[in-house]
Parts: sequence; structure tokens; C-alpha cells
Amino acid sequence: MTDLKKSGLLRTYYRDKLRGYRLGVRAKNRLLDNWPERFAPYLTGDTDTNRLKSEIGRRLRLHRLAETYVTMDNAGVGLFQDEKPKVFAPQGYSDGAVEHPSFYSSREVKEMGVDTTQIRSSRFTGVLLTSSGIYVTYNSSAALMKWRYKSEMRVKALMWSVLCQQRLAGQYNADAVQGVVLGESMELAYQMLTSTGGAKHDYFMLDGSYDHFFFFTNDHQGEVLLALLCDCAKTAQLNDILKQGLTTGAASRAVEHDAFEADGTPVLFCYFFDLPRIARFNSALDLMDSSGTIICFDFQADVLRRYCGSRVRFQTIDFIKFERRFFP
Repeated sequence: MTDLKKSGLLRTYYRDKLRGYRLGVRAKNRLLDNWPERFAPYLTGDTDTNRLKSEIGRRLRLHRLAETYVTMDNAGVGLFQDEKPKVFAPQGYSDGAVEHPSFYSSREVKEMGVDTTQIRSSRFTGVLLTSSGIYVTYNSSAALMKWRYKSEMRVKALMWSVLCQQRLAGQYNADAVQGVVLGESMELAYQMLTSTGGAKHDYFMLDGSYDHFFFFTNDHQGEVLLALLCDCAKTAQLNDILKQGLTTGAASRAVEHDAFEADGTPVLFCYFFDLPRIARFNSALDLMDSSGTIICFDFQADVLRRYCGSRVRFQTIDFIKFERRFFP
């Protein structure tokens, strides 16, 4: 940072006793001269990125978006417009399936035009597209995020309409739209599992908005799991390993499950930390006064033990060994 400031590429400014940084003219010109196709959309014209955002609320949102970018980039997800399909282009899209995982910020989504005015109050940071799924992405950072059910359902409906019915109808079905939430630590995941929305019900809670809502931390562990989510082959390989010694699940069983132990105990794979699925599994066991087994990563187990209690037995996956085998 010091070198960038000495070179005149970065400027410091203060507002509300907070320090911020902005690109200098020389830095913008260098980016535009060397990579115009990548940075011109962000640095030219009447763009939102050229406006000073000094209010604390806007700075926090920019910080959450920056965290999301870093996590996606470290997970191998495409970020820049020159390295991903222009799925949300205002003029439409007809260039075929999305083969490489790509992340589109909320601003890119809103570039489609008038149809996106209804989602301006949403908290989503963007949309992750993989070969098999659409993941509306949120970043709650260190605390429960504000949550408006109707606003988030409008985002979900827009993704379903634009992607599943129109621009990528040949790739995605109606069940493809799911949720991903990023957070600072696993402690936040526990808060999300137990939240009732606060006194005014305006904070996040499991309200059925997404059947699958995956929680990943904004650190190396979360980045590896996000990369796994984007890789269907590796996910299937891990599931095959975990199913060894277990029996195939039965759709007729009332409890959420992935397999069964020999004595009929339901087993749930929780390595993606699917919040609604964990809640459904725990509630079903509670209603039936039954026991179950959860398979998760070692760093996820403490939170799940606190949430599920003694009715659930845990089998943990050593994260270091997993990463060494699947992401050498």
C-alpha cells in the first residue's frame, strides 16, 4: 500500500473518521492502457465505480462485496467481464451454456435494465453460475444481515425467469436456483440456524426462501468448499467415499437423509453446511424422538453439536487430508 501511494497510484481520503483509498488518475490510465477490455466497464463513462462512496453504510457494502470477490477468486471462479460469458448483457444472451464457474455482481445483474428495478432493495452481492447450479450469493460478514423476504424472493424469481426460462433454459431447470451465504466464522452459522429474525423480524432467519442455502466462511476453508461446490465430479467422488458401508436412502422416509446406517439410522452429509437441510433434519429427529448421524468437516462439528444436541452422532472429515487428496 505504501509503495502504491508513493508511486501516485493510490490516494488516501478520510470521512467520518474512517480512512479510505481510491485509485489515482495514473493507476486508472495504466489499467486502461494495459487491460482495456477488462477494466473499461468499471473505469470509463458515468459508472457507479467512479462515484465517491464515503457513507459508512455504503463503505460496509463495498467491503462485503470485496470480500465476496476475493473468496470467489481464490476458489477459481471467473470474475472479470473478459473471462466469462456476458449472461446478463442488456441486449440478451444466446452464446450457449456456462461451462466455467463465473460470478456476476449485483451491479452486473442490474445492467439488464428495467426488469431489475424490483430487486434494488435486495441484500445479495451477486450470482454464482456453475455448470449445474445458480447460486444467489450473500455476504453477512461478521453479523446477521438485514433480511426482507419479499425482496429476496423477487431476486430468486428474476433468476428463475431470466436464466431458467430464457437465457440458459437449456442448461438450468426450475430447481437450479439456490442460495450461498458467506460469513466471517462458523459462529455466524450457528446464529443463522437459531435466528428468529430479531424483535422486528428484519434480520436473517430460515424462512423457506431457499430450499438449499449453503454457508461458507470467508477464509481458506470456505474457498476450498466453494471450489468443491463448483466441481460436480469431485462432489460425486466425495459422496461415493462417504457412502461406503452405508445403505442407499429411501425417498419415502420422512427425515432428510443421504444414506442409512445398517440399523436404519438416517445419515446426513453436511460438508456444504446447507442451513435449511440441517434444520429440517434436526426438526424431524426431534419430532420423531429419534437419533441420526451427521458427516461434516472437523471445523464444522462444534457448531452442529451445539445446534443438534445429543440426539445426533458425528463423523468428521479431516479437512487437511481432504484438501491434500482433492485439491493437491
